[in-house]
Amino acid sequence: MNIIKNKSFVSGLALAAAMMAACNPEPDESSRFTETQETIGSMIDNDSSLTSFNYILQRSGMDRMMKSYGQYTCFAPNNEAVAAYIDSLYNDKTVDNHNSMTENSLEGLSDSLCNDIALYHLASTPQPLSDLGGNGKTITTMLRRAMTSSVDEEGLILLNSQARIIGSNDVTGEVEASNGILYRLDKVVPRNNSKISDVFADLEGFSIFAEALRLTGLDDSISVVQKVDEYGKPIQYELSDATDVTANNAECYWPKTCDVKFTVFAESDAVMNANGIKSFDDLVDYCKKTYGDATSWYDYAAEKGINISTGTDYTNRFNVVNMFVAYHILYCGMPYNQLVFLKPGSGNSNPPAGLLWNYCNGGEPYDYYETMLPSTLMKIWNPRNKRGSRIYINRWVQNNTLTDEVGTYGSDAMHPVQFEGVEVENPDESIKDKSNTRNGYIIPLKGMLVYDSKVPNGVLKERLRFDSSTFLPELVNNGFRYLSVNEASGINGGGHGARLAFPLNFFDNVVCYSSETVLRYNVKGWYRAYQADAFQGWGNYDLAIRIPPVPTGDYELRLFYTPMDHAGMMQFYMGKSSAKNSMVALGIPLDARIQADDPLIGWTKFYEEEDMGIASDQAMRNRGYMRGPYMFFGGTNVTSGDAEGVNCRGEAPTLTTLRLLLGIDHYRQSDEHWFRLKSVIDDKDLKWQLDFIELVPTSIINNDTYSEDWY
Repeated sequence: MNIIKNKSFVSGLALAAAMMAACNPEPDESSRFTETQETIGSMIDNDSSLTSFNYILQRSGMDRMMKSYGQYTCFAPNNEAVAAYIDSLYNDKTVDNHNSMTENSLEGLSDSLCNDIALYHLASTPQPLSDLGGNGKTITTMLRRAMTSSVDEEGLILLNSQARIIGSNDVTGEVEASNGILYRLDKVVPRNNSKISDVFADLEGFSIFAEALRLTGLDDSISVVQKVDEYGKPIQYELSDATDVTANNAECYWPKTCDVKFTVFAESDAVMNANGIKSFDDLVDYCKKTYGDATSWYDYAAEKGINISTGTDYTNRFNVVNMFVAYHILYCGMPYNQLVFLKPGSGNSNPPAGLLWNYCNGGEPYDYYETMLPSTLMKIWNPRNKRGSRIYINRWVQNNTLTDEVGTYGSDAMHPVQFEGVEVENPDESIKDKSNTRNGYIIPLKGMLVYDSKVPNGVLKERLRFDSSTFLPELVNNGFRYLSVNEASGINGGGHGARLAFPLNFFDNVVCYSSETVLRYNVKGWYRAYQADAFQGWGNYDLAIRIPPVPTGDYELRLFYTPMDHAGMMQFYMGKSSAKNSMVALGIPLDARIQADDPLIGWTKFYEEEDMGIASDQAMRNRGYMRGPYMFFGGTNVTSGDAEGVNCRGEAPTLTTLRLLLGIDHYRQSDEHWFRLKSVIDDKDLKWQLDFIELVPTSIINNDTYSEDWY
């Protein structure tokens, strides 16, 4: 057996020790592929070391796919690995029924176990060794659960920190088949089938946080694994039409069930201890000091007339300990390297297509997520210009999204760091495979995370840009947010891959008033779309989407869009509930077919203007429009300034992006906010699209000293 090592990484470490120089790890390319015209399936058929895994593929029916047209990756554990895994399942002392096995053998596996094992070891696109090495990668498997690769200190490439890619039959490295890549493994890739709460109960080094999670009862709140009906059975979704009118009515993939997942950020005992917290009682005292007077800055509680409790009923949602724990929980279940849409070199060695139209001209990845503490947000930010590959929660830079210069973020002098933020730790460096659970992820923190006054009064006092995929948790929780076109095609059996289709009742934050509404998701590809994806649809549509909560204040609402010939004409509304009678119209209908340079809009080539577009910007704003962000596609002769040297704003753009100004209103943190889109012309083939929205405090727009930056 030959263990596949990231050889240049090992030699690089030796050179670093000898020469005091750093190098980036890259896999050994000298024997990358074994040329063959065989399919993955036929190679497995002919390999006596993979007969057990082949049996599992056959029981699940996936053996036929491995012999079919398409491009896949198969991570195939050898016979010894499968035997050890079967033995561990059958003799698992934490369950009473041997994991539903009838005997300690291959034949004793249930059909559902065979299906889960097979699907978890298959990916619907090729995953080259060069991507699995280096900084590692998160892979969306056909089970719709993530698998991560990493490289240890010896240069070994591991899957979920345990299963090694090995060589067999004199093969060293990945084996290229006619329909993808085959890897042989020395272990079955472990899937943590425990829920987050069960993992915490036994997670070494997190005893204080685990006790708080249990005593608040929030461990029950994160025990859900799927959306269920009134009888507790998983909802089976139905969709009569999953075609794509923009692709000759090709059939799109659509989900039949809906997974529910969470991300739980957690301080280790060591982090707690470093902050003077040695026990749960110490944590209680810390929470009293931090949240005891929360009504002075937590608008939701003040507006609802809620009394913050410092008592011992920790299950009270507004007990200080409950508030502390709840703010650590997101409704989106994400691994570490998908917390933000990362730039190459920032933990993402193989970025999704379309990335280079994002984070141009020094732009940085960030997103805002709703937490389990009612109506609160946290900002997750990769400030790569200042902090490299590190990821922070609630980093606060004064005057963020304001500038004192034209076409830049502004001078350093106006952007002092008020709070460094809480750094997020890569779980691969500490809790490893225990991070990835059946219903979400545990992410360690390097500091104490709280929702204190500096979050609503500092961190969130900026232009808030919400990508649609972050406030539609179902896209994240079911493995759709980071799917590429090829991966979507793979889960659709090799069919159309640009879009996914969804039943009208799939999303909690979407209400469809018309049964003719069509819901689709453009997966990540080479689109002029922020973060390379977009929520969209067509038909005689009429729907409302709940947008994220914001601290109480006056905000301008903006909608990002791209004028297109096949776009629709729609009226927008806003309401404090999803009831149609609560909706108030926002201006006149938008005809998204009107091109940006039309006099009604007035987009100009700012980069050819002497003042770099300052006057034309104001003229556009007077008409109710803004240009698309400077960190995104939309101009020319403006280079990214990144290592790629890519002119990521496009050459004399054929697609110009815009932001529509939908008006200023008062938003209360204790209110819901529903954004409604309704078609006003009778053409079922014209499209609506929700890429991102912005809620901008009027203090940003009307600042007397600085102007809003272009980013």
